[in-house]
Amino acid sequence: MGPQSSGKSTLLNHLFHTSFREMDAYSGRSQTTKGIWIAKCVGIEPCTIAMDLEGTDGRERGEDDTTFEKQSALFALAVSDIVLINMWCHDIGREHAANKPLLKTVFQVMMRLFSPRKTTLLFVIRDKTKTPIERLDPVLREDIQKIWDAVPKSELHKNTPFSEFFNVDVVALSSYEEKEEKFKEEVAQLRQRFFNSIYPGGLAGDRRGVVPASGFSFSAQQIWKVIKENKDLDLPAHKVMVATVRCEEIANEKFRQLTCDEGWLELEEAVQAGPVPGFGKKLSSILENYLSAYDMEATYFDEGVKNAKRQQLASKALDFMYPVYTTMLGNVRSEALENFKSSLENLLNKGEGFAASVLASAEFAIHDFDQGCADAAIRWANWDASKIREKLKRDIEAHASSVQSAKLSELIANYEKQLSASLAEPVESLFEAGEKDTWASIRKLLKRETEVAASEFSSAIAGFELDEETVETMLQNLRDYARSVVEKKAREEAGKVLIRMKDRFSTVFNHDNDSLPRVWTGNEDIRAITKEARSASLKLLSVMAAIRLDDIPDKIENILFSSLMDGTDTVTSLKSRSVATPTDPLASSTWKEVSPKNTLITPVQCKTLWRQFKSETEYSVTQAISAQEAHKRSNNWMPPPWAIAAMIILGFNEFMLLLKNPLYLIVLFVVYLLSKALWIQMDIPGEFRHGPIAGMLSISSRFLPTVMNLIQRLAQEAQGNPTPQPQRQTGSIVTQGYRNQTHPSNPISSSIPESSISSSISSTDDGVEYSSPNITHRRVSNVQEAEVS
Repeated sequence: MGPQSSGKSTLLNHLFHTSFREMDAYSGRSQTTKGIWIAKCVGIEPCTIAMDLEGTDGRERGEDDTTFEKQSALFALAVSDIVLINMWCHDIGREHAANKPLLKTVFQVMMRLFSPRKTTLLFVIRDKTKTPIERLDPVLREDIQKIWDAVPKSELHKNTPFSEFFNVDVVALSSYEEKEEKFKEEVAQLRQRFFNSIYPGGLAGDRRGVVPASGFSFSAQQIWKVIKENKDLDLPAHKVMVATVRCEEIANEKFRQLTCDEGWLELEEAVQAGPVPGFGKKLSSILENYLSAYDMEATYFDEGVKNAKRQQLASKALDFMYPVYTTMLGNVRSEALENFKSSLENLLNKGEGFAASVLASAEFAIHDFDQGCADAAIRWANWDASKIREKLKRDIEAHASSVQSAKLSELIANYEKQLSASLAEPVESLFEAGEKDTWASIRKLLKRETEVAASEFSSAIAGFELDEETVETMLQNLRDYARSVVEKKAREEAGKVLIRMKDRFSTVFNHDNDSLPRVWTGNEDIRAITKEARSASLKLLSVMAAIRLDDIPDKIENILFSSLMDGTDTVTSLKSRSVATPTDPLASSTWKEVSPKNTLITPVQCKTLWRQFKSETEYSVTQAISAQEAHKRSNNWMPPPWAIAAMIILGFNEFMLLLKNPLYLIVLFVVYLLSKALWIQMDIPGEFRHGPIAGMLSISSRFLPTVMNLIQRLAQEAQGNPTPQPQRQTGSIVTQGYRNQTHPSNPISSSIPESSISSSISSTDDGVEYSSPNITHRRVSNVQEAEVS
């Protein structure tokens, strides 16, 4: 298109080797081409059709008859991929000569009759001058942009750029009449650009809305009809409308058939139960069958509409299938996760390291998942499985973390149990001993057992590949637990310190240096023994007063001995009533060198415990003293030596009388035998052991029955019917008066078992037996002592 007599036909003939009618310059300048002429371009591939339009601005049609110009220009834009706009070089910058009004009209019509086509506008500048093309190109483009900006647009395309509808290219040619050879060379170069022009990168490489060759004639007729009727419609609307309706019907029918397809329904049901092998291939095959059926039925309709509806069908079908696809991926993820769990468990059961097992199992599970995703992929869908893959990784990490926590907790529990077993009983035994080096031994034991457990624990968790900070934290927690076991046991023993002290006192007080039961014969220093026993008990109290795991020296033992063993607590309490005294070191709730958290028994509590201890052990001391006095009384029943001497001197005459008269001696011997029998039968020494009054009362009540019993036995023996000899009494005979003796009750010692505070004295045929708290002592006859020694 271009002005009349501007060489359009000449350019087309040289460019496409056509035979359009050319103007005869020697006959004058007049209209040559009328209407629109079409010819096939010779030698241009692919097949190209050239249209030669009637020139614009001709005198034959006049100034007012511009309808055909607009109709032909609109027709060219509607059916062509490339529009050559022929213009003289000296017309650039002019209004009408440069066809600006015509271009404005074309742009307006294109906005009203919008079509998805894209047309290339090739501006051919004829008879170029000395002005470089680089100078002319920006001016021409600027003019075109101004025309486009001035065209009123709808809201939909208000901001649509010019390049969305048109491509612009500019070439310049020399004068045909003055430089014919140069003109032909330049046209030949331009001709090369039309070869394969519809391919990407060509002049029409990005064209849209292409009509197939078989439908070009029909399409051109309909376009021209619309233009002639001056309809403000999209030029290809009739074709697109038919294609749109029919292709949409076909697509809907195929989609309906797809939803009822038996293969699809079976596949959908199978996916609900678990992973389906070959899921992607099966689904792709089903979809491909219906897309192929659509293509066959929509073959003869507009390609653009057909492809658009085909894409809509595919997208709709994929959206319909996507939930089943996600279910399939969920099944694949669940299967991969279960494989990870079982693989991890098997590796751990084989003794593999935890971290290595997790890594190997995770790689195996991810590989399975990726294979499952590849198997479930559909050819036309670009569905992203990364989110489900990330969820699988998170599930794997969560399970590995839970297993790790469980394994570590199990290990920690086992080693804590091991520490408890290796510390609790030995620590309790050391506390029971209550020696001066008790805490040193406990510290040594704690250090040894903790180091052993920490070393074994470090080796056990090496396979977890934990960071150093975490390992150190766990080891420190293990050490803290071991320390807590000792501290807990110390607090338990501190709660039983009074019982321990009484046991210690009883052991020392009632046993000699050889650990033999002590016999109170009257030669023992009870005061010294009591002091020794109390010192041992007080030493136990000083050991249990505080926790000494940090090996910090303290003066607790010195304070306790100086304040309690010397009786200063009593003296201080007495003096405080009348005269002000220095501060009592035990009148405090803390020890100076010991922190409150390590204090087991406060100074005040020590003072209270000591008083209670003394009151509850006082009875044992009293019993020992009573036993000594009873022993002395039992050995002093004979008259004093001076009385025996007086009896011999004063009874000399009677003794001589007995010697002179043997009958008296026989009678005296019989009396001796009877007295001896009564002595043994009535246990005279035992009766007088608890005092003369008690002995006299007991003998007087038993004398007559015993005499009658002896006479009866003698009579029976005289008749020859001896009575069976009664079994000799071997058990101890305890006087009823002493057995019923009660002691004043003591509320402090009420917690002491009755067996620990009871005391008795009994006699046997062989000697005297004494019983003091918890231990029974027996004094045997001289013959037995000799046998023991």
